[in-house]
Amino acid sequence: MTYFSELKRSMEFLSQDNKTVFIGYNIKNCYRANGTLKEVADNQIIETPVAENLMVGLAIGMSLEGFKPVVFIERFDFILNALDAVVNHLDKLKTMSDGDFTPKVIIRIVVGKKQFPLFSGCTHHQDFTEQIKIFVNFPVIKLIKKEDIFNTYMEAYRSPKSHIIVEENDLYSK
Repeated sequence: MTYFSELKRSMEFLSQDNKTVFIGYNIKNCYRANGTLKEVADNQIIETPVAENLMVGLAIGMSLEGFKPVVFIERFDFILNALDAVVNHLDKLKTMSDGDFTPKVIIRIVVGKKQFPLFSGCTHHQDFTEQIKIFVNFPVIKLIKKEDIFNTYMEAYRSPKSHIIVEENDLYSK
């Protein structure tokens, strides 16, 4: 069992529900979310432009229509572009609508490589896990141990709450 194989197994499990959709950029091409969506059917994958706020907004809307969206954000740094949708809509829509609308989205965020020779640069490996926890009232979980990956995704899938799950690219090969 490796960190990567557990991520892949988790995505394959989630994809067994035909209401699950995977949203992001670089997820339908050969990269398939760093290879973790390799076995997921194309009809469950929505390729978007590089527009993180749009991705989360699309996921919120789809969740309100009964879908189970999983948003893949390839670099944690770019969650900053989606914070309006995450903090002001995903987190608050239930309260703002007096319980009429309760979106549920799983957001996968990857902390970029910090190790050489594939260091992805200072704007591609920042980690805002602790800061995001301050902004939202749903779980923000960082995956460090490979043994926790599958159960964390199962918890997120079964929970009525949205989740942000943070992955470490440096651990993909471990």
